[in-house]
Amino acid sequence: MYNKVYFITQEEDEKILSEIFNSVKEKYNSEISVFSTNEIFDESLNSFEILFLLYLADDEIKTFFENHLNKKISVAILPNVKCPNAMRNYGISKDIKEAVEDAFNGELLSKIDLLKCNDKIAFNRIVIGDMHGMNRLDYNQNNRFDKIKIFFANLKNITFQSYTLTTSKEHSIQTAASGITILEHSTIMNKDSAIRDELSIHDGKLNAYVLAPTSLFSYIWYLLSIFFYQRISLIELPKSLGFIKTSKLAISSERMLDFKIDHKDVYQSKCIELEVLQDCMNIHLGRVLLEIVKNDDNSVEEKDVIKLNTLPKAELSSILIGGKLPLFKKATDDDFKDLLTNLKDSAKFSYTYLTLMILSTLLATTGLFANSAPVIIGAMILAPLMAPIISLSMGVIRADKFLLVQSIRTLIIGIFMALLFSCVYTLFIPLEQITSEMQGRLNPNLLDLMVAVFSGIAGAYANSKEEVAKSLAGVAIAVALVPPLSVTGIGLGLGNIDVIYGSFLLFVTNLVGITLSAALTFIVLGFAPVKKAKKGIFYTFILMALITIPLFLSFMDVVQRYDYFNKLNNFKSISLNSDKIELNIKTVQNKENKIFVNLEVISSKPLVLSDYNIIKEKLQQSVDKELVLKIIPVIVIN
Repeated sequence: MYNKVYFITQEEDEKILSEIFNSVKEKYNSEISVFSTNEIFDESLNSFEILFLLYLADDEIKTFFENHLNKKISVAILPNVKCPNAMRNYGISKDIKEAVEDAFNGELLSKIDLLKCNDKIAFNRIVIGDMHGMNRLDYNQNNRFDKIKIFFANLKNITFQSYTLTTSKEHSIQTAASGITILEHSTIMNKDSAIRDELSIHDGKLNAYVLAPTSLFSYIWYLLSIFFYQRISLIELPKSLGFIKTSKLAISSERMLDFKIDHKDVYQSKCIELEVLQDCMNIHLGRVLLEIVKNDDNSVEEKDVIKLNTLPKAELSSILIGGKLPLFKKATDDDFKDLLTNLKDSAKFSYTYLTLMILSTLLATTGLFANSAPVIIGAMILAPLMAPIISLSMGVIRADKFLLVQSIRTLIIGIFMALLFSCVYTLFIPLEQITSEMQGRLNPNLLDLMVAVFSGIAGAYANSKEEVAKSLAGVAIAVALVPPLSVTGIGLGLGNIDVIYGSFLLFVTNLVGITLSAALTFIVLGFAPVKKAKKGIFYTFILMALITIPLFLSFMDVVQRYDYFNKLNNFKSISLNSDKIELNIKTVQNKENKIFVNLEVISSKPLVLSDYNIIKEKLQQSVDKELVLKIIPVIVIN
């Protein structure tokens, strides 16, 4: 393929040189001439006849490239211990004979881009600041225990610096970041890189990754991806990473920037100028890159790619530079502005709200008397109470007087109208029976509080994310705010204190649980600083603690009731006078010193009182309280 070989080297070992010369002469019958690195060759050289074979160190190869940019010459690199970066970057085989074969393989000849950093050539990578594990060369050989130690060291030592990033299209971005990595390209040969996507070797673009976690949680997720999963894809970058693809990039800061080129010497500058020189060198790549050479598209992308929406801006940047990484991400000004506008609208009283409140109360009351779950669910969906409660939670954490006053006023009007209309409606209905739907809302416990907490989290999240706002109907069904109020109104109409107490306790449980959990969710989503929210959260938490006392007692009663049920249910059947009697326990109620049991007794013939007493005596042995049995006899005739 080549008539002449210009062998460029500083090597003086005759044995090594002889091996290389013999390999070239015997197999390719090419004339070899030896030159030093300082020699500059004529630009008129014909690359189809001459191969420049480089047996040099990394820095010497860079010097050769600098002296021969955009010249029509063909270059190949031979492996040696002094050029690990060049070998890694261009896929050069470690075997000298294979490398020589690749140097004479026309299929492996490709134009390549070169990345320049402040007029210095970088084979593949520039690292600014600390990328915390993304450049895996420093720890890739460590065992798992050492990796865990490095993981926690990174978790503790993250720092930020302000950066101004200006692309080739004069697009300027100001942010705070821990570090920046710039790649000219990335291939399967770069085992020291966590980036596993293949980037073009001559697309005229550099690829910059900006590490800037906006919260402790996002930073931990990034570290887990790097240290244990050890793979990052451009398709789905961690939120802590920003990405820029451009032909030129200027990175500046008010403070001096420390940066490394190809893992070697550390340089300092306040401004780092990066530029990709496209197709400026013809080089024989290693055989492992043959498929990449064949499939690589030689076209230049006109548009810059900028994915920096997740990077910190303005107020958060100053917080990070001050050395404080917040536990949760701070919401952007646009996110907060839109949400606050919506919550202020939700907090205001309106006649639409009043109409829906009255209709949902009447519908719920009807469903409760009819003992119809579908009708009650319809009332839950129609009820507008969730909106002002979510507004109240935001007012609590931000100490926003408007939100607090308006949402409390709207809630009080809604609660009053629900109690009024359910009470009046009850007075006009000639029914006084407490249905099972009513009964189910008279004994709230800690489980009901958990429902309220999860519903509050879901409500706050759905309000803050437009794309999941449609889930609010499901939240309304889950928490059921209006039915307990309707039961309280029914209790007022019937004059039943137990009904009033139990149902209103359930409503207050829902109200406080939703408010507190929604407030905490807004803090997690970054809509309020923890310091500002402390006072409101404290008072809400105190109120929840007070409510938790009767809920805990009720929950313990439920636990004890189920314990008695399981003990009694062990008696599935007994024998009386050689006849098998089956027992089916329906319900168990634990009241003071007695246990009331609804029991179904299945037998083939009628039983007498003494038989029932025997059944009671056997059941009594399993519990520590007096049993009161309500027996339903069932006669089975075969």
